[in-house]
Amino acid sequence: MAEPPASQPSVSPPQTAGTVADIMRPPVTTPRQNDHAAAAAYLMKHAGTSALLVLDAQNDRPIGIITEADITRAVADRKDLNEVRIRQLMTSGLAVIGPMTTIRDAAQTMTSGRFRHLPVVGDAGLVGMVDIIDICQALLDLAPPRPQL
Repeated sequence: MAEPPASQPSVSPPQTAGTVADIMRPPVTTPRQNDHAAAAAYLMKHAGTSALLVLDAQNDRPIGIITEADITRAVADRKDLNEVRIRQLMTSGLAVIGPMTTIRDAAQTMTSGRFRHLPVVGDAGLVGMVDIIDICQALLDLAPPRPQL
């Protein structure tokens, strides 16, 4: 009598790479680069985010980003967050991506630039933001499952 064939692990075909539009979040922005850094820290805490985008008032495009790391460095340097302005701490000259950028390409941009946050800009201006957690989770979701031993 022949034995039944050993069961082979089921391997699903890899999913197609999604785009940033599938995972982006609405951006949290600061209205003015001349606001105090303390206001940015307050907004980050209450929005549950680790970065805020600073927009150009004329065209709704990001001109800078302020992160919790920027706030931490300012505090470590003994700067008074009620005196220092967002423009003094923010990073300008941002790398941005479009909503149709693949998740893998966004991960590559983040890795090569050592960024933890990327603004997503469409034709009408700022449409969202992705962070390193969003990208890692999406890449984990796209990875084929490991076969059970």
